[in-house]
Amino acid sequence: MGHGASRLRRFVREVAKFGAVGGAGVLVNLVVFNLVRHTTDLQVVRASVIATVVAIVFNYVGFRYFTYRDRDKSRRTREMTLFLLFSAIGLVIENGVLYAATYGFGWDTPLQNNVFKFLGIGVATLFRFWSYRSWVFRALPGPETPAAAPGPVPVPQNDPADPRKTRQQVP
Repeated sequence: MGHGASRLRRFVREVAKFGAVGGAGVLVNLVVFNLVRHTTDLQVVRASVIATVVAIVFNYVGFRYFTYRDRDKSRRTREMTLFLLFSAIGLVIENGVLYAATYGFGWDTPLQNNVFKFLGIGVATLFRFWSYRSWVFRALPGPETPAAAPGPVPVPQNDPADPRKTRQQVP
């Protein structure tokens, strides 16, 4: 099997693991959102931000110890900083969609809140997947392929220091 097929399999496995953690995170997000929304008097976007923050914590644990457990762990402070930065951007994307629907268009029923919360999660997830795999959970350098491995350095033909040349010249 070729190198390209192997890379594709690894990518599909990564997407599946990201999806499993992300799917569980979506459930956490929606459950917390609806719980806060229906047990408090908080406005819809504030309830959503709380739910998003809980899901971010849940997702970090899942990504670090399941999806990207084989990735570089040597720079945890950098990893956490970038994770929080990109998660905050995702939070703005996710809740921006909900905010626009609720306050821009007046779509504020419980069903509409959940639909636009879910839509916002979907849009933010695309950004998060790209940013987490590109910047946060960096891949460790892989083993070199035989084609890329350095081989013997060719010796110029006219090199008098070449022992092979010397042997050939001696009768």
